[in-house]
Amino acid sequence: MFGRHITFITFLLFASAGWAACRQHDVTPPAQVKINGDSVMIVVHQSSTYDARFSTKRGVDEAVKFAKSRKIPVIYLQDDTPDEFYFMADCHPDYWVFSQGGEISFDVTPSHVYIVGGHLELCMSATLHDILGQWAKRTPRNFTVTYFMDAIYSNGKMIDPADPFYNDFSRFLGIVTYGRPGGEHWPKLSLLETMGVIVREDHQLDYIKQILPRWDRTFPKTYRVDVELNGSPRKVLQTAPTWRPPILRFRFFDSALSLSNPVCMGEGDSRMCPSQ
Repeated sequence: MFGRHITFITFLLFASAGWAACRQHDVTPPAQVKINGDSVMIVVHQSSTYDARFSTKRGVDEAVKFAKSRKIPVIYLQDDTPDEFYFMADCHPDYWVFSQGGEISFDVTPSHVYIVGGHLELCMSATLHDILGQWAKRTPRNFTVTYFMDAIYSNGKMIDPADPFYNDFSRFLGIVTYGRPGGEHWPKLSLLETMGVIVREDHQLDYIKQILPRWDRTFPKTYRVDVELNGSPRKVLQTAPTWRPPILRFRFFDSALSLSNPVCMGEGDSRMCPSQ
């Protein structure tokens, strides 16, 4: 019995140490953030303050594993909510950076951003608008934003009562938040759950167009802009006047696992996998 007690106490000490790693991290000043390579993953406010259901936990944990397995730098954005509410399993990104509202105050030099965590319509939107603003000022080249939908939370504010799936969405949101206190912090779904409510691919693409950052306010007409959903044929949102224009591409995948299965890792017919 005594031995079991010692083992249990030891487990608690290791568990506490694990949590302390996230609670006692250094926050890097924006000017000191240096991103190596041409891809980066940005995790926006992955906190139970905003995603109280932990609806995106598995998605974010898999996304961070995906990035680290490919040596893609990972940056966690943190606001002033308590450290212990941040629920990522991996407490060791390349940088923790303070960002109260999702604003980006460091140079995003890569041309490919993987975006996860964060409130789709608020803090994540601010993050993406700042990134697009930086990209639009650079020498023309191809730029890509990749969303992992099981790692993004949303309150569905962009869903209009006139949308054919509005009643289904409202019903589902009411079920998963039933009995919880009211207010902005509680009613959240993952973006993947929202897509599951919408169901029809044509309606999903229409919804995606609504939730994209306002690229049309920053990028010139010389860019072709397109969107891709789970490797389906790309939908062109803006054509360009030249034969081989620079491209701004938005890619949406159900999960990082969509790009991590054995076939997509080269152990099968990779023609069935989306480009990475």
